[in-house]
Amino acid sequence: MNAVVSNDVADAPLDAAIRAELARLAEGLRPAQLYRAAAWLAARAEQPTQVVAHASVEHLTVIYGSQTGNAKRAAEHLVRVAEAAGLRVRLVRADAYPTRELARERFVAVVISTQGDGDPPDDAKGFVEFLTSRRASRLPDLHFSVLALGDSSYPLYCAVGRTIDARLAELGATRFAPLAEADVDVETNASPWRTTAIEGVRPLFRSANVVAIAPVRPVTSPHDRDRPFEAAVLLNQPIVAEGHARDIRHVELSLEGSGIVYEPGDALGVWPRQSTALVAQVLLATSLDGDTSVERDGLTLPLSTWLETHRELTRLSRPFVAALAERSTDEALRRALEPSGNATLREWLETLQPIDLLRRHPVAWTADALVVALRPLVPRLYSIASSHAEVGDEVHLTVSVVDYRTEGEARHGVASAHLATAEEGGTLRVFVERNERFRLPVDPSRDIVMIGPGTGVAPFRAFIQARRAQGGTGRNWLFFGNRHAREDFLYQTEWQAALKDGSLHRLDLAFSRDRGGKVYVQQRLRENAAELHGWLAGGAHLYVCGDAKAMAADVHAALIDAIATHGAKSHDEASAWLDELLREGRYARDVY
Repeated sequence: MNAVVSNDVADAPLDAAIRAELARLAEGLRPAQLYRAAAWLAARAEQPTQVVAHASVEHLTVIYGSQTGNAKRAAEHLVRVAEAAGLRVRLVRADAYPTRELARERFVAVVISTQGDGDPPDDAKGFVEFLTSRRASRLPDLHFSVLALGDSSYPLYCAVGRTIDARLAELGATRFAPLAEADVDVETNASPWRTTAIEGVRPLFRSANVVAIAPVRPVTSPHDRDRPFEAAVLLNQPIVAEGHARDIRHVELSLEGSGIVYEPGDALGVWPRQSTALVAQVLLATSLDGDTSVERDGLTLPLSTWLETHRELTRLSRPFVAALAERSTDEALRRALEPSGNATLREWLETLQPIDLLRRHPVAWTADALVVALRPLVPRLYSIASSHAEVGDEVHLTVSVVDYRTEGEARHGVASAHLATAEEGGTLRVFVERNERFRLPVDPSRDIVMIGPGTGVAPFRAFIQARRAQGGTGRNWLFFGNRHAREDFLYQTEWQAALKDGSLHRLDLAFSRDRGGKVYVQQRLRENAAELHGWLAGGAHLYVCGDAKAMAADVHAALIDAIATHGAKSHDEASAWLDELLREGRYARDVY
Protein backbone atom coordinates (compact mmCIF):
# COMPACT_ATOMS: atom_id res chain seq x y z
CA MET A 1 0.00 0.00 0.00
CA ASN A 2 1.43 3.34 -1.02
CA ALA A 3 0.64 5.56 1.93
CA VAL A 4 2.20 7.71 4.58
CA VAL A 5 2.34 6.21 8.04
CA SER A 6 1.43 8.86 10.60
CA ASN A 7 2.21 9.18 14.30
CA ASP A 8 -1.30 10.07 15.38
CA VAL A 9 -3.95 8.51 13.19
CA ALA A 10 -7.03 10.13 14.63
CA ASP A 11 -8.58 11.66 17.68
CA ALA A 12 -10.85 8.64 18.13
CA PRO A 13 -12.09 7.66 21.61
CA LEU A 14 -10.75 4.53 23.29
CA ASP A 15 -13.04 1.56 22.77
CA ALA A 16 -13.90 -0.92 25.54
CA ALA A 17 -11.26 -3.45 24.51
CA ILE A 18 -8.46 -0.86 24.60
CA ARG A 19 -9.64 0.45 27.97
CA ALA A 20 -9.66 -3.07 29.38
CA GLU A 21 -6.13 -3.73 28.12
CA LEU A 22 -4.87 -0.44 29.55
CA ALA A 23 -6.47 -1.27 32.91
CA ARG A 24 -4.71 -4.65 32.92
CA LEU A 25 -1.33 -3.09 32.14
CA ALA A 26 -1.81 -0.35 34.74
CA GLU A 27 -2.74 -2.72 37.56
CA GLY A 28 -0.40 -2.27 40.52
CA LEU A 29 1.34 0.85 39.18
CA ARG A 30 1.75 3.83 41.50
CA PRO A 31 0.36 7.24 40.41
CA ALA A 32 3.85 8.52 39.57
CA GLN A 33 4.50 5.44 37.42
CA LEU A 34 1.17 5.89 35.64
CA TYR A 35 2.06 9.49 34.85
CA ARG A 36 5.48 8.48 33.56
CA ALA A 37 3.95 5.78 31.35
CA ALA A 38 1.46 8.27 29.90
CA ALA A 39 4.21 10.83 29.30
CA TRP A 40 6.39 8.20 27.63
CA LEU A 41 3.57 7.14 25.30
CA ALA A 42 2.82 10.79 24.48
CA ALA A 43 6.49 11.40 23.68
CA ARG A 44 6.52 8.37 21.36
CA ALA A 45 3.41 9.67 19.62
CA GLU A 46 5.07 13.04 19.04
CA GLN A 47 8.20 11.72 17.31
CA PRO A 48 8.35 13.96 14.28
CA THR A 49 9.56 11.68 11.52
CA GLN A 50 6.91 10.34 9.13
CA VAL A 51 7.78 7.23 7.16
CA VAL A 52 6.98 6.87 3.47
CA ALA A 53 6.02 3.26 2.89
CA HIS A 54 7.19 3.15 -0.72
CA ALA A 55 10.15 5.18 -1.95
CA SER A 56 8.62 5.80 -5.38
CA VAL A 57 5.53 7.54 -4.00
CA GLU A 58 5.70 11.26 -4.57
CA HIS A 59 5.62 13.28 -1.38
CA LEU A 60 6.54 16.64 0.06
CA THR A 61 9.18 16.43 2.77
CA VAL A 62 8.91 19.18 5.38
CA ILE A 63 12.13 19.60 7.37
CA TYR A 64 12.14 21.86 10.40
CA GLY A 65 14.70 23.21 12.83
CA SER A 66 13.27 24.79 15.95
CA GLN A 67 14.71 26.06 19.23
CA THR A 68 11.59 27.32 21.00
CA GLY A 69 8.81 25.58 19.06
CA ASN A 70 7.79 28.32 16.60
CA ALA A 71 9.33 26.64 13.55
CA LYS A 72 7.92 23.27 14.56
CA ARG A 73 4.46 24.75 14.88
CA ALA A 74 4.77 26.49 11.49
CA ALA A 75 5.96 23.24 9.88
CA GLU A 76 3.03 21.29 11.33
CA HIS A 77 0.65 23.94 9.98
CA LEU A 78 2.15 23.56 6.51
CA VAL A 79 1.67 19.79 6.73
CA ARG A 80 -2.02 20.17 7.56
CA VAL A 81 -2.54 22.57 4.64
CA ALA A 82 -0.64 20.28 2.25
CA GLU A 83 -2.70 17.26 3.32
CA ALA A 84 -5.89 19.22 2.79
CA ALA A 85 -4.63 19.88 -0.75
CA GLY A 86 -4.32 16.12 -1.32
CA LEU A 87 -0.54 15.82 -1.05
CA ARG A 88 1.40 13.09 0.70
CA VAL A 89 3.66 14.65 3.31
CA ARG A 90 6.32 13.60 5.75
CA LEU A 91 7.40 15.83 8.61
CA VAL A 92 10.98 15.47 9.83
CA ARG A 93 12.95 17.28 12.49
CA ALA A 94 16.28 18.35 10.99
CA ASP A 95 18.42 16.18 13.27
CA ALA A 96 16.31 13.12 12.37
CA TYR A 97 16.59 13.70 8.63
CA PRO A 98 19.02 11.34 6.81
CA THR A 99 20.98 13.87 4.76
CA ARG A 100 21.92 11.20 2.19
CA GLU A 101 18.25 11.23 1.12
CA LEU A 102 18.41 14.84 -0.03
CA ALA A 103 19.85 13.88 -3.41
CA ARG A 104 16.79 11.67 -4.04
CA GLU A 105 14.15 14.16 -2.95
CA ARG A 106 11.89 15.91 -5.45
CA PHE A 107 9.96 18.28 -3.17
CA VAL A 108 11.27 19.78 0.08
CA ALA A 109 10.08 22.63 2.28
CA VAL A 110 12.45 23.86 5.00
CA VAL A 111 11.09 25.75 8.02
CA ILE A 112 13.95 26.96 10.19
CA SER A 113 14.64 29.59 12.82
CA THR A 114 17.73 31.70 13.48
CA GLN A 115 19.10 32.07 17.00
CA GLY A 116 21.09 34.95 18.46
CA ASP A 117 23.86 36.09 16.12
CA GLY A 118 22.91 34.05 13.08
CA ASP A 119 23.14 30.57 14.62
CA PRO A 120 20.97 27.58 13.66
CA PRO A 121 18.82 25.92 16.31
CA ASP A 122 20.48 23.00 18.09
CA ASP A 123 18.39 20.41 16.27
CA ALA A 124 19.47 21.75 12.85
CA LYS A 125 23.22 22.23 13.30
CA GLY A 126 24.15 18.97 11.61
CA PHE A 127 21.74 19.58 8.72
CA VAL A 128 23.08 23.10 8.10
CA GLU A 129 26.70 21.95 8.38
CA PHE A 130 26.07 19.18 5.83
CA LEU A 131 24.23 21.43 3.41
CA THR A 132 26.92 24.11 3.45
CA SER A 133 29.80 21.62 3.18
CA ARG A 134 31.49 20.04 0.18
CA ARG A 135 29.72 16.77 0.94
CA ALA A 136 26.41 18.16 -0.28
CA SER A 137 25.80 16.89 -3.82
CA ARG A 138 24.17 18.60 -6.78
CA LEU A 139 20.36 18.72 -6.61
CA PRO A 140 19.08 19.32 -10.16
CA ASP A 141 15.82 17.38 -9.58
CA LEU A 142 14.87 19.10 -6.33
CA HIS A 143 12.09 21.68 -6.01
CA PHE A 144 12.14 23.56 -2.72
CA SER A 145 10.98 26.50 -0.66
CA VAL A 146 12.21 27.97 2.64
CA LEU A 147 10.36 29.71 5.45
CA ALA A 148 12.91 31.54 7.60
CA LEU A 149 11.94 32.49 11.14
CA GLY A 150 13.75 35.14 13.13
CA ASP A 151 13.58 38.11 15.43
CA SER A 152 14.14 41.52 13.86
CA SER A 153 15.49 42.83 17.15
CA TYR A 154 18.67 40.96 16.18
CA PRO A 155 20.90 42.25 13.35
CA LEU A 156 21.31 38.86 11.61
CA TYR A 157 17.60 38.43 11.13
CA CYS A 158 16.61 35.12 9.45
CA ALA A 159 20.26 34.51 8.48
CA VAL A 160 20.07 30.71 8.64
CA GLY A 161 17.01 30.51 6.39
CA ARG A 162 18.63 32.86 3.89
CA THR A 163 21.77 30.70 3.84
CA ILE A 164 19.79 27.51 3.20
CA ASP A 165 17.72 29.14 0.46
CA ALA A 166 20.83 30.41 -1.32
CA ARG A 167 22.73 27.14 -0.89
CA LEU A 168 19.94 24.95 -2.29
CA ALA A 169 19.74 27.20 -5.34
CA GLU A 170 23.53 27.06 -5.69
CA LEU A 171 23.33 23.25 -5.73
CA GLY A 172 20.97 23.40 -8.70
CA ALA A 173 17.59 23.10 -6.98
CA THR A 174 14.58 25.11 -8.17
CA ARG A 175 12.25 27.15 -5.95
CA PHE A 176 8.55 26.31 -6.12
CA ALA A 177 7.95 29.35 -3.88
CA PRO A 178 10.29 32.21 -2.98
CA LEU A 179 11.98 32.55 0.39
CA ALA A 180 9.69 34.00 3.06
CA GLU A 181 10.92 35.65 6.25
CA ALA A 182 8.78 35.70 9.39
CA ASP A 183 9.36 37.87 12.43
CA VAL A 184 8.17 36.95 15.93
CA ASP A 185 4.58 37.43 14.71
CA VAL A 186 5.14 34.31 12.64
CA GLU A 187 1.70 33.97 11.03
CA THR A 188 1.83 37.38 9.35
CA ASN A 189 4.27 36.05 6.72
CA ALA A 190 3.92 32.29 7.24
CA SER A 191 0.28 32.25 6.14
CA PRO A 192 0.80 33.76 2.66
CA TRP A 193 3.94 31.64 2.23
CA ARG A 194 1.94 28.45 2.86
CA THR A 195 -0.60 29.44 0.23
CA THR A 196 2.09 30.28 -2.32
CA ALA A 197 4.05 27.11 -1.53
CA ILE A 198 1.08 24.78 -1.99
CA GLU A 199 0.02 26.58 -5.18
CA GLY A 200 3.58 26.24 -6.46
CA VAL A 201 4.27 22.62 -5.59
CA ARG A 202 0.95 20.90 -6.25
CA PRO A 203 1.04 21.20 -10.07
CA LEU A 204 4.54 19.67 -10.06
CA PHE A 205 3.31 16.36 -8.66
CA ARG A 206 2.84 13.82 -11.43
CA SER A 207 -0.30 12.54 -9.66
CA ALA A 208 -1.71 15.15 -7.32
CA ASN A 209 -5.00 13.30 -6.72
CA VAL A 210 -3.81 10.85 -4.10
CA VAL A 211 -5.59 8.34 -1.93
CA ALA A 212 -6.74 9.39 1.52
CA ILE A 213 -3.94 9.37 4.05
CA ALA A 214 -3.71 9.50 7.81
CA PRO A 215 -3.05 13.14 8.67
CA VAL A 216 -0.09 14.30 10.72
CA ARG A 217 -1.44 15.72 13.94
CA PRO A 218 0.70 16.76 16.88
CA VAL A 219 -0.29 15.81 20.38
CA THR A 220 -2.86 18.44 21.25
CA SER A 221 -4.00 20.18 24.40
CA PRO A 222 -7.30 21.92 25.13
CA HIS A 223 -5.21 25.05 25.66
CA ASP A 224 -2.44 26.41 23.48
CA ARG A 225 -0.87 29.66 22.35
CA ASP A 226 -4.11 30.81 20.72
CA ARG A 227 -6.33 29.44 23.51
CA PRO A 228 -4.47 30.15 26.75
CA PHE A 229 -5.70 28.98 30.14
CA GLU A 230 -6.51 31.47 32.89
CA ALA A 231 -4.32 29.99 35.63
CA ALA A 232 -4.89 31.09 39.20
CA VAL A 233 -1.83 32.44 41.02
CA LEU A 234 -1.29 30.32 44.13
CA LEU A 235 2.03 31.74 45.30
CA ASN A 236 4.31 34.58 44.23
CA GLN A 237 7.30 35.15 46.48
CA PRO A 238 10.90 36.37 46.22
CA ILE A 239 13.60 33.71 46.64
CA VAL A 240 16.54 36.06 47.13
CA ALA A 241 17.58 37.92 50.26
CA GLU A 242 15.59 40.99 51.23
CA GLY A 243 17.09 44.11 49.69
CA HIS A 244 18.88 42.16 46.96
CA ALA A 245 19.62 44.18 43.82
CA ARG A 246 17.69 41.73 41.64
CA ASP A 247 14.13 40.51 42.05
CA ILE A 248 13.97 36.73 41.50
CA ARG A 249 10.68 35.02 42.24
CA HIS A 250 9.14 31.61 42.67
CA VAL A 251 5.64 31.55 41.14
CA GLU A 252 3.12 28.74 41.56
CA LEU A 253 0.04 28.50 39.33
CA SER A 254 -2.98 26.19 39.40
CA LEU A 255 -3.80 24.15 36.29
CA GLU A 256 -6.82 22.50 37.90
CA GLY A 257 -9.55 21.87 35.37
CA SER A 258 -7.37 22.81 32.41
CA GLY A 259 -6.55 19.36 31.06
CA ILE A 260 -3.00 20.61 30.52
CA VAL A 261 -0.23 18.03 30.83
CA TYR A 262 3.47 18.86 30.77
CA GLU A 263 6.76 17.04 31.18
CA PRO A 264 10.00 18.13 32.84
CA GLY A 265 11.86 20.13 30.21
CA ASP A 266 8.77 21.81 28.79
CA ALA A 267 8.23 25.58 28.95
CA LEU A 268 5.24 27.61 30.07
CA GLY A 269 4.13 30.36 27.71
CA VAL A 270 2.84 33.48 29.42
CA TRP A 271 0.86 36.18 27.64
CA PRO A 272 1.95 39.46 29.28
CA ARG A 273 0.47 42.93 29.53
CA GLN A 274 2.44 46.14 29.10
CA SER A 275 2.64 48.42 32.12
CA THR A 276 0.12 51.25 32.11
CA ALA A 277 3.00 53.68 32.82
CA LEU A 278 4.83 52.69 29.63
CA VAL A 279 1.64 52.90 27.60
CA ALA A 280 1.07 56.41 28.95
CA GLN A 281 4.63 57.40 27.98
CA VAL A 282 4.12 56.20 24.39
CA LEU A 283 0.84 58.09 24.10
CA LEU A 284 2.50 61.24 25.43
CA ALA A 285 5.48 60.93 23.06
CA THR A 286 3.22 60.49 20.03
CA SER A 287 0.57 63.02 21.14
CA LEU A 288 -2.12 60.40 20.52
CA ASP A 289 -5.40 59.77 22.35
CA GLY A 290 -5.59 56.31 23.92
CA ASP A 291 -9.36 56.21 23.31
CA THR A 292 -8.92 56.42 19.53
CA SER A 293 -10.43 53.34 17.90
CA VAL A 294 -8.13 51.24 15.70
CA GLU A 295 -9.24 48.39 13.43
CA ARG A 296 -6.55 45.83 12.65
CA ASP A 297 -6.32 42.03 12.22
CA GLY A 298 -10.09 41.70 12.55
CA LEU A 299 -10.15 43.55 15.87
CA THR A 300 -11.48 46.99 16.72
CA LEU A 301 -9.98 48.27 19.98
CA PRO A 302 -8.97 51.54 21.63
CA LEU A 303 -5.36 52.47 20.94
CA SER A 304 -4.48 52.13 24.64
CA THR A 305 -5.71 48.51 24.58
CA TRP A 306 -3.68 47.77 21.46
CA LEU A 307 -0.57 49.08 23.21
CA GLU A 308 -1.23 47.30 26.49
CA THR A 309 -2.15 43.82 25.26
CA HIS A 310 -1.33 43.52 21.55
CA ARG A 311 1.85 45.47 20.76
CA GLU A 312 5.53 45.13 21.74
CA LEU A 313 6.82 48.18 23.63
CA THR A 314 9.94 46.83 25.36
CA ARG A 315 11.88 45.45 22.37
CA LEU A 316 13.05 47.60 19.51
CA SER A 317 12.95 46.08 16.02
CA ARG A 318 14.38 46.99 12.64
CA PRO A 319 10.92 47.40 11.02
CA PHE A 320 9.99 49.98 13.66
CA VAL A 321 13.22 51.90 13.02
CA ALA A 322 12.42 51.78 9.29
CA ALA A 323 8.87 53.04 9.88
CA LEU A 324 10.19 55.91 11.99
CA ALA A 325 12.84 56.75 9.39
CA GLU A 326 10.13 57.12 6.73
CA ARG A 327 8.37 59.78 8.85
CA SER A 328 11.50 61.60 10.04
CA THR A 329 13.98 63.90 8.34
CA ASP A 330 16.80 62.73 10.62
CA GLU A 331 19.56 61.15 8.53
CA ALA A 332 20.82 59.19 11.55
CA LEU A 333 17.84 56.86 11.28
CA ARG A 334 18.43 56.15 7.61
CA ARG A 335 22.17 55.64 8.09
CA ALA A 336 21.50 53.07 10.82
CA LEU A 337 19.48 51.00 8.33
CA GLU A 338 22.26 50.93 5.75
CA PRO A 339 24.95 48.18 5.74
CA SER A 340 27.50 50.70 7.03
CA GLY A 341 25.24 51.38 10.02
CA ASN A 342 25.06 47.81 11.31
CA ALA A 343 27.06 48.61 14.46
CA THR A 344 24.78 51.51 15.34
CA LEU A 345 21.64 49.50 14.65
CA ARG A 346 22.94 46.59 16.75
CA GLU A 347 23.57 48.95 19.67
CA TRP A 348 20.09 50.43 19.37
CA LEU A 349 18.41 47.04 19.19
CA GLU A 350 20.28 45.83 22.27
CA THR A 351 19.92 48.92 24.45
CA LEU A 352 16.89 50.97 23.40
CA GLN A 353 13.12 50.61 23.43
CA PRO A 354 10.62 52.17 20.99
CA ILE A 355 9.85 54.94 23.50
CA ASP A 356 13.48 56.09 23.34
CA LEU A 357 13.41 56.64 19.58
CA LEU A 358 9.93 58.17 19.76
CA ARG A 359 11.31 60.79 22.14
CA ARG A 360 14.52 61.36 20.17
CA HIS A 361 12.68 61.73 16.87
CA PRO A 362 9.28 63.33 17.45
CA VAL A 363 7.17 63.03 14.31
CA ALA A 364 3.48 63.03 13.46
CA TRP A 365 1.79 59.65 13.98
CA THR A 366 -1.74 58.41 13.45
CA ALA A 367 -3.08 55.73 15.77
CA ASP A 368 -3.38 53.29 12.85
CA ALA A 369 0.19 53.93 11.68
CA LEU A 370 1.62 53.40 15.17
CA VAL A 371 -0.18 50.08 15.60
CA VAL A 372 1.11 48.92 12.20
CA ALA A 373 4.70 50.01 12.94
CA LEU A 374 4.95 48.23 16.30
CA ARG A 375 5.48 44.49 16.38
CA PRO A 376 2.70 42.31 17.78
CA LEU A 377 3.17 41.37 21.42
CA VAL A 378 4.13 37.70 21.71
CA PRO A 379 4.15 35.36 24.70
CA ARG A 380 7.32 34.77 26.70
CA LEU A 381 8.48 31.24 27.50
CA TYR A 382 9.73 30.16 30.93
CA SER A 383 11.31 26.80 31.74
CA ILE A 384 8.95 24.87 34.01
CA ALA A 385 10.40 24.34 37.48
CA SER A 386 8.15 21.51 38.65
CA SER A 387 7.08 17.95 37.89
CA HIS A 388 3.50 16.69 37.76
CA ALA A 389 4.70 13.70 39.74
CA GLU A 390 5.30 15.94 42.77
CA VAL A 391 3.02 18.97 42.43
CA GLY A 392 -0.05 17.53 40.69
CA ASP A 393 -2.24 20.10 38.91
CA GLU A 394 0.20 22.94 39.49
CA VAL A 395 3.03 24.46 37.51
CA HIS A 396 5.97 26.36 39.05
CA LEU A 397 8.22 29.01 37.52
CA THR A 398 11.49 30.72 38.47
CA VAL A 399 11.39 34.30 37.23
CA SER A 400 14.09 36.96 37.27
CA VAL A 401 12.67 40.42 36.67
CA VAL A 402 14.54 41.93 33.72
CA ASP A 403 15.79 45.24 35.08
CA TYR A 404 17.95 47.70 33.17
CA ARG A 405 18.38 51.41 32.59
CA THR A 406 17.68 53.09 29.26
CA GLU A 407 17.99 56.83 28.63
CA GLY A 408 18.49 57.32 32.38
CA GLU A 409 15.26 55.51 33.33
CA ALA A 410 14.77 52.23 35.17
CA ARG A 411 12.97 49.75 32.91
CA HIS A 412 11.60 46.24 33.29
CA GLY A 413 10.93 43.42 30.87
CA VAL A 414 7.25 43.18 30.01
CA ALA A 415 6.60 39.55 30.97
CA SER A 416 8.86 39.32 34.02
CA ALA A 417 7.35 42.51 35.46
CA HIS A 418 3.86 41.18 34.70
CA LEU A 419 4.68 37.96 36.57
CA ALA A 420 6.41 39.72 39.45
CA THR A 421 3.36 41.89 40.13
CA ALA A 422 0.78 39.10 39.68
CA GLU A 423 -1.25 38.97 42.86
CA GLU A 424 -2.11 35.71 44.58
CA GLY A 425 -5.71 34.94 43.72
CA GLY A 426 -5.39 36.66 40.34
CA THR A 427 -4.87 34.86 37.03
CA LEU A 428 -2.33 34.66 34.22
CA ARG A 429 -2.96 33.54 30.63
CA VAL A 430 -0.71 30.53 30.04
CA PHE A 431 -0.10 27.52 27.82
CA VAL A 432 2.52 24.76 27.61
CA GLU A 433 5.20 24.76 24.91
CA ARG A 434 6.55 21.23 24.55
CA ASN A 435 10.31 20.82 24.27
CA GLU A 436 10.87 17.31 22.98
CA ARG A 437 14.65 17.76 22.81
CA PHE A 438 15.02 18.62 26.51
CA ARG A 439 13.86 15.37 28.06
CA LEU A 440 15.04 13.12 30.85
CA PRO A 441 16.39 9.74 29.69
CA VAL A 442 13.62 7.17 29.30
CA ASP A 443 15.91 4.76 31.16
CA PRO A 444 15.97 5.95 34.81
CA SER A 445 19.25 4.11 35.41
CA ARG A 446 21.11 6.62 33.20
CA ASP A 447 23.18 9.28 34.96
CA ILE A 448 22.48 12.94 34.22
CA VAL A 449 24.63 16.08 34.48
CA MET A 450 22.77 19.39 34.81
CA ILE A 451 24.40 22.81 34.31
CA GLY A 452 22.08 25.67 35.24
CA PRO A 453 23.39 28.97 36.61
CA GLY A 454 20.90 31.58 37.79
CA THR A 455 17.31 30.95 36.77
CA GLY A 456 18.68 28.34 34.36
CA VAL A 457 18.36 25.98 37.32
CA ALA A 458 14.55 25.98 36.96
CA PRO A 459 14.12 22.86 34.76
CA PHE A 460 16.53 20.92 36.95
CA ARG A 461 14.25 21.40 39.95
CA ALA A 462 11.65 19.63 37.80
CA PHE A 463 14.18 16.97 36.79
CA ILE A 464 15.04 16.12 40.39
CA GLN A 465 11.37 15.94 41.36
CA ALA A 466 10.66 13.60 38.44
CA ARG A 467 13.72 11.42 39.06
CA ARG A 468 12.76 11.12 42.72
CA ALA A 469 9.32 9.85 41.69
CA GLN A 470 10.86 7.43 39.18
CA GLY A 471 12.89 5.75 41.86
CA GLY A 472 15.60 4.90 39.32
CA THR A 473 19.25 4.18 40.01
CA GLY A 474 20.74 6.89 37.81
CA ARG A 475 22.93 9.49 39.51
CA ASN A 476 22.14 13.22 39.35
CA TRP A 477 24.88 15.88 39.31
CA LEU A 478 24.04 19.59 39.38
CA PHE A 479 26.28 22.58 38.63
CA PHE A 480 24.73 25.82 39.89
CA GLY A 481 26.10 29.35 39.93
CA ASN A 482 24.96 32.83 40.81
CA ARG A 483 26.38 36.02 42.31
CA HIS A 484 26.26 35.51 46.09
CA ALA A 485 25.91 32.36 48.17
CA ARG A 486 24.02 34.12 50.98
CA GLU A 487 21.74 36.23 48.81
CA ASP A 488 20.79 34.33 45.66
CA PHE A 489 21.49 30.63 46.18
CA LEU A 490 18.18 29.69 44.55
CA TYR A 491 16.31 26.76 46.16
CA GLN A 492 19.19 26.19 48.57
CA THR A 493 17.16 24.25 51.14
CA GLU A 494 15.65 22.03 48.45
CA TRP A 495 19.06 21.08 47.05
CA GLN A 496 20.34 20.35 50.54
CA ALA A 497 17.33 18.15 51.23
CA ALA A 498 17.84 16.38 47.89
CA LEU A 499 21.47 15.65 48.78
CA LYS A 500 20.31 14.25 52.10
CA ASP A 501 17.59 11.99 50.67
CA GLY A 502 19.80 10.81 47.80
CA SER A 503 17.80 12.25 44.91
CA LEU A 504 20.76 14.58 44.18
CA HIS A 505 24.14 12.87 44.26
CA ARG A 506 26.47 15.80 43.72
CA LEU A 507 26.21 19.58 43.79
CA ASP A 508 28.98 21.91 42.61
CA LEU A 509 28.56 25.64 43.22
CA ALA A 510 30.06 28.79 41.72
CA PHE A 511 29.42 32.30 43.05
CA SER A 512 30.91 35.14 41.07
CA ARG A 513 30.64 38.10 43.48
CA ASP A 514 31.74 36.54 46.77
CA ARG A 515 35.18 37.07 48.22
CA GLY A 516 38.01 35.06 46.74
CA GLY A 517 37.57 36.07 43.10
CA LYS A 518 34.95 35.46 40.46
CA VAL A 519 34.00 31.81 40.00
CA TYR A 520 31.67 30.62 37.23
CA VAL A 521 30.19 27.22 36.44
CA GLN A 522 32.60 26.69 33.55
CA GLN A 523 35.47 26.91 36.05
CA ARG A 524 33.86 24.18 38.16
CA LEU A 525 33.51 22.07 35.02
CA ARG A 526 37.23 22.38 34.35
CA GLU A 527 38.10 21.57 37.98
CA ASN A 528 36.03 18.38 37.78
CA ALA A 529 36.88 17.55 34.18
CA ALA A 530 38.17 14.02 34.78
CA GLU A 531 35.10 12.86 36.66
CA LEU A 532 32.79 14.73 34.27
CA HIS A 533 34.35 12.97 31.30
CA GLY A 534 33.97 9.67 33.11
CA TRP A 535 30.24 10.23 33.54
CA LEU A 536 29.78 11.21 29.89
CA ALA A 537 31.89 8.33 28.60
CA GLY A 538 29.76 6.04 30.76
CA GLY A 539 26.56 7.13 29.03
CA ALA A 540 25.39 10.10 31.10
CA HIS A 541 23.02 12.64 29.58
CA LEU A 542 24.13 16.28 29.67
CA TYR A 543 21.86 19.33 30.01
CA VAL A 544 22.59 23.07 29.89
CA CYS A 545 20.06 25.80 30.62
CA GLY A 546 20.48 29.57 30.86
CA ASP A 547 22.06 32.54 29.12
CA ALA A 548 22.94 31.95 25.48
CA LYS A 549 25.16 34.98 24.92
CA ALA A 550 28.07 34.11 27.20
CA MET A 551 27.40 31.18 29.53
CA ALA A 552 26.39 28.60 26.94
CA ALA A 553 29.45 29.25 24.77
CA ASP A 554 31.83 29.23 27.76
CA VAL A 555 30.32 25.99 29.07
CA HIS A 556 30.56 24.39 25.62
CA ALA A 557 34.25 25.34 25.42
CA ALA A 558 34.90 23.90 28.89
CA LEU A 559 33.19 20.65 27.91
CA ILE A 560 35.33 20.35 24.78
CA ASP A 561 38.49 20.89 26.84
CA ALA A 562 37.41 18.24 29.37
CA ILE A 563 36.72 15.70 26.63
CA ALA A 564 39.97 16.49 24.80
CA THR A 565 42.12 16.28 27.93
CA HIS A 566 40.62 13.18 29.50
CA GLY A 567 39.41 11.42 26.36
CA ALA A 568 42.79 11.63 24.60
CA LYS A 569 41.30 13.56 21.70
CA SER A 570 42.30 16.61 19.70
CA HIS A 571 40.20 19.76 20.08
CA ASP A 572 38.43 19.01 16.78
CA GLU A 573 37.80 15.39 17.75
CA ALA A 574 36.42 16.44 21.13
CA SER A 575 34.17 19.00 19.45
CA ALA A 576 32.91 16.36 17.02
CA TRP A 577 32.29 13.92 19.89
CA LEU A 578 30.21 16.55 21.70
CA ASP A 579 28.31 17.29 18.49
CA GLU A 580 27.53 13.60 18.23
CA LEU A 581 26.07 13.67 21.75
CA LEU A 582 23.93 16.59 20.59
CA ARG A 583 22.65 14.58 17.60
CA GLU A 584 21.99 11.55 19.79
CA GLY A 585 19.95 13.64 22.21
CA ARG A 586 22.40 13.04 25.06
CA TYR A 587 23.48 16.69 25.07
CA ALA A 588 20.53 19.07 25.28
CA ARG A 589 20.51 22.85 25.64
CA ASP A 590 17.70 25.19 26.63
CA VAL A 591 19.39 28.56 26.19
CA TYR A 592 17.92 32.02 25.72
